[in-house]
Amino acid sequence: MSNALALASVTAVLKDLLDNALVDHSVSGAVGGPITVTAQAPNRIKAGDDEITQLNLFMYHVAPNPGWRNEGLPSRNGSGERLSNPPLALDLFYLLTAYGKQDFESEILLGYAMQMLHETPVLTRDAIRRTLVPASPVDGGMLPPALGALAAADLAEQVEQIKLSPLSVSTEEMSKMWTAFQANYRPSAAYQASVVLIESMHPSKAPLPVLTRGLNDRGIAVGPEIAPSFPGLVAVHPPNRQPAVRLGEELSISGHHLDGDEVMVRFAHPRLAAAIELAPSPQRTATELFVQLPDDPANWPAGFYTLAAIVRRAGEPDRTTNELTVALAPRIASGFPTSIARDAQGKATLSLACSPQVLPEQRASLVLGEREIPAEPRTAKTSQLTFIVHAAPTGEHFVRLRVDGVESLLVNRVATPPTFDAMQKVTIA
Repeated sequence: MSNALALASVTAVLKDLLDNALVDHSVSGAVGGPITVTAQAPNRIKAGDDEITQLNLFMYHVAPNPGWRNEGLPSRNGSGERLSNPPLALDLFYLLTAYGKQDFESEILLGYAMQMLHETPVLTRDAIRRTLVPASPVDGGMLPPALGALAAADLAEQVEQIKLSPLSVSTEEMSKMWTAFQANYRPSAAYQASVVLIESMHPSKAPLPVLTRGLNDRGIAVGPEIAPSFPGLVAVHPPNRQPAVRLGEELSISGHHLDGDEVMVRFAHPRLAAAIELAPSPQRTATELFVQLPDDPANWPAGFYTLAAIVRRAGEPDRTTNELTVALAPRIASGFPTSIARDAQGKATLSLACSPQVLPEQRASLVLGEREIPAEPRTAKTSQLTFIVHAAPTGEHFVRLRVDGVESLLVNRVATPPTFDAMQKVTIA
């Protein structure tokens, strides 16, 4: 998820895209002079004899996103304790305005700007990183303070990408807006950017996992009645009915029309620059694939992955299925301390080894019973994490390692009936 800097970050990325589009199309030559791109309120733009040739992008309205509005609710229990950190989901509304003193200048600018936004329906993660984290030789000290601060927005890592769409604004609505701006009207176009997800970083409580769901833990089986004629995925099954898979374990993927001369399974993670492709086992069929995840903790970070199957047949173009989500759970390594002692202030320090390695930008925490304790900051990828528990509660507690929202597997589903993993327990004295 993004943080509170996300709103300004979206504006900065759009402004940078407009700047680059004007340079790439040599628009300054068409208008006979330099062009400025700004992101200010219309009443701050100089008009009249001092008016310059420029584009202005103004965020005039912010509204809750209806699709994400109820995600993660309720966020607190009856006692007022925090249960979750539901994202603040926002849609941003922009007014793109062109200014010019000579004939046709504003129309030329607006035309090129609208063409660029039409050809850029999604703000890609690479475009966001290029704007907010510029490559060498540009460093943070060379940027304006406000723009330099936006590198910490985490906008490129939010789970849903930001889509751009034009809005139809009537003459009456446009007139009301410019009246409210108290500025002279100029040719304008309205756009919506959706959705920005802002998440709090406050620790939250987490109940223990459910041991069984229904008779024999079967739950409810739901599937399509009629399969389409092209390859598609229906479900991903981690081993032993686990909610997540771990490194070294095998995934079972069910679908239809998965038979081909060659089949690859592509795994994508928002924190990886490139997707990873794995070949399923030779026992694959047209309706089921089996994929063994490598025990490679340095290159497979924990978290949520999207996977798709690529089916190749001779004489036909490659066919890529729909994407499904699978969680890669971290694992607490052997040697986890069975007991720790509090100091005189009631504080306990707990260190553990984990797999996969945790990236410095990943959010890692330890769930001690129902209490979440954030990990100490890291500057590099590591398999060693440290947690400081203030006012540590005494007694025995089950523990779970949570990395980017995915927890280590506390429930041993190999046993019948399922039991909690006794190796993930600590005694605080």
